Amino acid sequence: MMVGRAVWMLTVIGWLGVVQLNPVEAHPHRILVDTDVNVDDVLALFYLLKQNKTEFDLKAITVNTNGWSDAGHAVHYVYDILSLMDRDDIPVGVGGEGGIFPNDTIQPNVGGYLPIIDQGPSTAGGCRYRQSIPPGQSGRLDVNTNYGMRKGLLPKGNRKYVPLQQPTAQQVMKDAISAGPITVFLMGIQTNFAIFLMTNPHLKKNIKHIYAMGGAVRSTCSGNPTSVLCGDIGNLFRPDSNPYGEYNIFGDPFAAYTVLHSGIPVTLVPLDATRTIPLDEPFFKAFEQKQDTYEAQYSFQTLKMVRDTWSNDEFYKEFCIWDAFMVGVALSQMRSLERDHRENEFAKLVYMNLTVITSNRPYGISDGSNPLIDGRLIPKFGVQKNGVHSGHVQMGMKDPFCLVKEGKGKCQDGYTKETIGAEAVSVLVATGAKRDHDSNSTRAKYFYDSFLDVINRPKKTERPNIRTQLPLHESVLRKPDFGKKLMGKALVFDMDMSAGDFLVLLYLLKLPVERINLKGILVSANGWATAATIDVVYDILHMMGRDDIPVGLGNVFAVGQSYSSFTSLGDCTYISSIPQGSGGSLDSDTLYGFARALPRSPRRYRLATKEFPGLGQPTALDVWKSIVKSLDPGSKITLLTNGPLTNLAEIILSENTDSVVQDVYIVGGHIRHDNEQGNLFTVPSNKYAEFNMFLDPLAAKVVFDSKLNITLIPLGIQKQVSSFQNILDKLKLTGTTPEAVFARHLLWRLWKLKQKHHRYRHMDTFLGETLGAVILGSCHPQLNPTFKFMPLKVVAEGDVSVIAQLLVDEHQPKMVKILSSVNPEAYHEEFANILGEQKQSAVVASFVEENKIIGCPTK
Repeated sequence: MMVGRAVWMLTVIGWLGVVQLNPVEAHPHRILVDTDVNVDDVLALFYLLKQNKTEFDLKAITVNTNGWSDAGHAVHYVYDILSLMDRDDIPVGVGGEGGIFPNDTIQPNVGGYLPIIDQGPSTAGGCRYRQSIPPGQSGRLDVNTNYGMRKGLLPKGNRKYVPLQQPTAQQVMKDAISAGPITVFLMGIQTNFAIFLMTNPHLKKNIKHIYAMGGAVRSTCSGNPTSVLCGDIGNLFRPDSNPYGEYNIFGDPFAAYTVLHSGIPVTLVPLDATRTIPLDEPFFKAFEQKQDTYEAQYSFQTLKMVRDTWSNDEFYKEFCIWDAFMVGVALSQMRSLERDHRENEFAKLVYMNLTVITSNRPYGISDGSNPLIDGRLIPKFGVQKNGVHSGHVQMGMKDPFCLVKEGKGKCQDGYTKETIGAEAVSVLVATGAKRDHDSNSTRAKYFYDSFLDVINRPKKTERPNIRTQLPLHESVLRKPDFGKKLMGKALVFDMDMSAGDFLVLLYLLKLPVERINLKGILVSANGWATAATIDVVYDILHMMGRDDIPVGLGNVFAVGQSYSSFTSLGDCTYISSIPQGSGGSLDSDTLYGFARALPRSPRRYRLATKEFPGLGQPTALDVWKSIVKSLDPGSKITLLTNGPLTNLAEIILSENTDSVVQDVYIVGGHIRHDNEQGNLFTVPSNKYAEFNMFLDPLAAKVVFDSKLNITLIPLGIQKQVSSFQNILDKLKLTGTTPEAVFARHLLWRLWKLKQKHHRYRHMDTFLGETLGAVILGSCHPQLNPTFKFMPLKVVAEGDVSVIAQLLVDEHQPKMVKILSSVNPEAYHEEFANILGEQKQSAVVASFVEENKIIGCPTK
């Protein structure tokens, strides 16, 4: 009787609308997202996170690290987004240090930094597919910074990357998929998920469905041959070598093939569909007028910046919200299947028989392009020796095999091609976006209405954004007042933003300005850190109260590496020697996990727009010229370089430097002596080169062949004086200034990482980088540096096994001054003492302290 009454009451309540016992809400769809955190991915994440969690529950996010973003910047971006949306409960996975060995053994936690066919035991490697993505502007630099918007508009989340503690992509995937049935959204290159499927076949049963944005099946020309979208099937820019590939599939065709042929149901949203829903002007204007939430404001400001910096006047026809549309299609499809409806709200869907092209005919050849078969008696991963994976694999955007003298290129790597027979997989494919149900609506596509509705829904909890964290953020610039002090030697510091370079920067900022006047900083973007890490340089300067020092961003390519026909793209012959994971750019981009602790500078990487052309990030050459122009008559500049010599070579080639450069101190290079090897550990065939020279050998040749007075701080002397124990002991005895504490924490972490994991065995390299600054700026009476002079030649051409080596050549007309000895005790003492002095100390120690000074308590 009581049970019957309870049922009756629930029925009445449901009928009245007070409670709706929806069966969908009782069993939310668990979702895993793999993303490259591009602009459209961010819109997609907001759209997904704003859904009713009882219906769609995002359980985990993994970052794919070989696409449009770099691991260190991307993981922090995701943390910030989740913090804004009050979803710090969602685990985020990135990278991993596992490798794939020649015998097909796949180690746990492969990081996905390289395409599967190129993955070896290290995270360093080439860029056969990633060449298609610019590393600088209009590419990874803009995505990593969200076109300069991220740092100024998003809050710093509570979570951060910590070396050897960050959950890996494979770990997060396995945890989420092991927990029960789940749907997977793929918003980028599919390396992470393909590796998961290859190593965890027993967990396929838990994957209900895969939704992916990627690929291109058919040309869009058939309906309207005069359309601006009519042309190549794919969207690679430029299509000289491959008019069929689309970025997400082309980035790792073998991975995409593995996913498509996994036996798991797949719904694909290719360019065929996304090209029918460009971000048109009516939608843009509607979005401009409706921004009721902070995430809506952030999203619109991002789109506005993309529009204002678009390379032509076709933004409204060419830009699409690719991944956001895919998520809309996926959620609609999941609802339809749950409620036994077959109609998708947002897209027309049809089944097609598809495969992914991973190599080019003729099959069965061995031309050095295909790691799956070249030089192997048994092909890798069990592929057939004369099968579809056995042809020529595209080697880059200028692969001669793919180029055709007239017309489009002939390579098809990454093509999602219709086929029949054994290679065919039945895939549900979106072919176009549906029109708005309201014929009077100014927005042509129905998904537009849904997106604006969802992203403007009020949140249940209010989270701080950067305006509430630091309400005076944009107006607080910290600049010194040196009064009538007589300024010392004018110095320009050229850095590649390694951990050692930031220690050098702190030391230079602490030297008395009467001795060293740091006039500017040039950033090399082709070294240990990616270009977007320039924001960490700005933050260090802000911490030290030196927002007056200009910072110029150098080229992202070594000399001769960019393509003359399209300079935004190029090869990676030298930069491929830098590990992308632990101990490499992942750690440099995050300053080994300490970048998040720094106060946030109002200065940051910005783009020039058509409306404000003068607000963009200055180039290294721009900053150099402005410094030269500001010099008093007869004054000269001293340069200290701690990275590849790309910036210095550009300065030499652009103008006469003899009249304005006093001396050049170069930290790097290795002079072979008694078979002592260099430090190029990722290129084992080259035993005697040093990283700074190898990263741009042609630039090194330009500098060493110039008339400049060079003082070289070679690798050998750096090794002799490097000791973590000694420098840390000295820092313990000095004052507890914020910069000394920061340096001690950083050095301690480098030392401990070196002891814990083989990926960090080279940490001594960064410790030695401070030697050049100390030799240049120290007045320590016991330092006792001694020098010798030698004629040096840079090997700038030839095989990778000899390139960038420094040779003694008696035929060279110029002698180079070389540091040969120094007192290690005095060196460590000098560095520690300068950082411990109270003069010219940090103005604000950390982000937390700055928040207390100019911010307000977060809710």
